Amino acid sequence: MPESRLNLKKDRIRRFFLNFEDSLKRKKKDEEIEEEITSGGLSYKQMRLPLEELTPDFIEKVKEKVDHNIFHAKIREAKEEDLDTVMQIYNKAWLTSRTPFSPITVESLKTIFDYQDTVILIAKVYGQDAGFIMLDFEGKEKEYGIIAGLGILPRFQRKGLGTVLGMAAWNFFKDKKIKELRCEVYVDNEASYNFIKSLGFKECETKTYRMEDFNLEDRTSN
Repeated sequence: MPESRLNLKKDRIRRFFLNFEDSLKRKKKDEEIEEEITSGGLSYKQMRLPLEELTPDFIEKVKEKVDHNIFHAKIREAKEEDLDTVMQIYNKAWLTSRTPFSPITVESLKTIFDYQDTVILIAKVYGQDAGFIMLDFEGKEKEYGIIAGLGILPRFQRKGLGTVLGMAAWNFFKDKKIKELRCEVYVDNEASYNFIKSLGFKECETKTYRMEDFNLEDRTSN
């Protein structure tokens, strides 16, 4: 994929999850988010996990967490007909939030789903689709696996389903023979940061995104 299309895809995914993330961690209003982007940008901690650093003992501990989890989730790879389900999970995930978030549509989600190498895994619990994790690839040889976003219905949050989806992401990327897992977490999102650390990720740097990184209307994929 040309570099311009790759950057546009990454920016679309980041914008897709911007208010979704912020509703969880900071309870900010939309105008406050826009002001922060305009004045200084939004900072994200860059997290990485080289697969060679995953010891058998650590992997076994995480597997035990999944095996003993009360949710015996069934994981599947989303197809286009599942995008409505992903949309509903996304839009319901933060109903308990005190501030407005930006709801999505199937059409906006499809623009991301249609990008090459973007994969969404869905977890079904007790016969209900309860969460999803969005995955992507980077690198000239697609050697980096990216966890681009995670969404879980309110009734299933903070009960270990995120770990189940995290393990599913590991297994997916392992089969693709990638060298390293990567993700980014908003600097003030302590809950997500601690969750990512529990999966073995380590912080490597902080990156700040400015207004131009979120203004996509005037950009093209050419």
